[in-house]
Parts: sequence; C-alpha cells; structure tokens
Amino acid sequence: MSRLVLEISNDVAESLQLPPSERLSRVQQELAVRLYQKGLLSFGKARELAHMTKWEFHSLLGDEAIERSYDLEELENDLNTLEQLD
Repeated sequence: MSRLVLEISNDVAESLQLPPSERLSRVQQELAVRLYQKGLLSFGKARELAHMTKWEFHSLLGDEAIERSYDLEELENDLNTLEQLD
C-alpha cells in the first residue's frame, strides 16, 4: 500500500485563519470537498479523507453548495438496499 504525505510549512500553517487545534481537520475537509467537486475522488473516498460520517460530509457539501454526483449505478444500489430492508 502506498501512502501520500503532504507537508505544509509552519509559516503557511500558522497563516491559516484557524485555531491550531482545527487546522489539520479543516485542511483535510477542504481538500476532500475540492477533490470531490472536481470529480477526482468519489463521495466515499472524499468522506474518508475528511474523516467524516456520510451524513456529516453530505452536510458539509450542502454548506459549500457543492452538487452531488449521483449516477444510475448508485441509484440501482440504493434501490437494491431498500428492497432488502423490506
């Protein structure tokens, strides 16, 4: 398994208009939202990057006015799941 590590200099990190305790999670969320928005990450992987639940990430996307991509395959999966719940 490969791993990608992003280094942000102390100077840049300290320039963020955020309390130090919120910096890492906020950068992860911002990156996740933008990669999802550009179609570079799926919803599930973006949510994983943001360290958020499905519902939290949906809420974040709503706050950012980001359109969700929802294709026919996802619809079919959701319909199958609903049928199994009956």
